[in-house]
Amino acid sequence: MSDKRQRARVQGSWASRPKPAPREAVGGAAGFAGSTGAPPSRSGLWGDGRQTFEFHQPAKAVKEVPAERVIEKAGDYDISQGPSGVSRLQLLPWFLSQTEADWAFSKLFAELPWSQKTNFKQGQSYEEPRLTCWYGELPYTYSQSTLQPNPQWHPVLSELRGAVERASGRSFNSLLCNLYRDGKDSIAWHSDSEPSLGPQPTIASLSLGDTRCFSLRKQPTPEENGDYTYVERLRIPLSHGTLLLMKGATQEDWQHQVAKEYHDRGPRINLTFRTIYPESPPH
Repeated sequence: MSDKRQRARVQGSWASRPKPAPREAVGGAAGFAGSTGAPPSRSGLWGDGRQTFEFHQPAKAVKEVPAERVIEKAGDYDISQGPSGVSRLQLLPWFLSQTEADWAFSKLFAELPWSQKTNFKQGQSYEEPRLTCWYGELPYTYSQSTLQPNPQWHPVLSELRGAVERASGRSFNSLLCNLYRDGKDSIAWHSDSEPSLGPQPTIASLSLGDTRCFSLRKQPTPEENGDYTYVERLRIPLSHGTLLLMKGATQEDWQHQVAKEYHDRGPRINLTFRTIYPESPPH
């Protein structure tokens, strides 16, 4: 009997405990300020269907880096048009036949007075990573140093100048010859925009020897503060015997380069025919 009474007292003590409050009331009292114990209102919560959210376009548009375009086929290309005018390229692959290009390359490689020019940048001197020589009646200054002219044109150069003038409909009184000895030789980003070349010059570029990629990039707008990240870019493989004409606003609105290539490349000669004016260019 004593055991039964003890069990009854224990069961009675359990039964006399207050019942726990419903989970909703506890959650409402503890989780939401000002709750009266009633189930919380879902007004203003995600999914109540009464509050709307609007997407606002960012104030600054997201830019994408444009894909580089490749030009390989013969033709005329208007690559841009702006306040300074139309920038135009004319590509003539196989301007010279294989036999003509081979003969011209072998003669010029062996017989021109190639030398390495010293340039200056920010007060420091450096040697150009290529060999050059200059033909014409006037000296040519760029990168704070001057090339003295060879007034007597090599016969092969005279013959090539005549062919280029007939194809372009322009006359040229000067020629910069470049010899890229291998893939490590190069020319950095620049424009042929020296005052002695006059406004909107036509530059005729004839390539002989191994193929090298000629790259162009558009000058950034004033709002881009010299940032070339998002500008248009072009790439043109210039093969043996190819003629490229740069016309109109190309030198004002674009830069070009021949970058280093870290794999086997044979020698390449690039002849850039141009017109030089004595002092102030004609208007």
